[in-house]
Amino acid sequence: MAEIATIARPYAEALFQSAGADAAGTAVWLDELAAVASNEQLRQFADAPKSSSEQVFGVITGVLKNALPVMAQNFLRTVIDNGRIAALPEIAAQFRVLKNAQQGSFDAVVHSAFEMDSAALADLSGVLEKRFGRKLNLQVQLQPDLIGGVRVVVGDEVLDTSIKARLEQMKLALTA
Repeated sequence: MAEIATIARPYAEALFQSAGADAAGTAVWLDELAAVASNEQLRQFADAPKSSSEQVFGVITGVLKNALPVMAQNFLRTVIDNGRIAALPEIAAQFRVLKNAQQGSFDAVVHSAFEMDSAALADLSGVLEKRFGRKLNLQVQLQPDLIGGVRVVVGDEVLDTSIKARLEQMKLALTA
């Protein structure tokens, strides 16, 4: 069987080309579809021989918070008809890469021990963009075991200023 990234690539590229200037809007509903499609029970239902394409479409659209635009509905029907529900999360990831390349930005995940308000996130964004030398799209994930500080992941680069990391460094220094 082909690898999931290989299956997802043509879908992501075709969707990116058809989205045109509305790549940001398309990314929103595509991420929502990917989140729904990552549910194991939904994938089992979609793969069941007794489930029709219309039933699967109805279940997915019924779970979504917002109504899908016509383009999204057509895309979802194509994915369902071709049995590629499991590839939706990878399609969304590859679409994001294409969108970011067009905009000259990168996705960054900020792991924080505490909730961050919008002002603190804006300040952090400015500092991180200077540090990494590129425009970043920040996504915050709570990780209480960091104790304090943040851990930022941009592609394969990691900036760890958390208290947990500092304690680990001190432990290594003391035991060496």
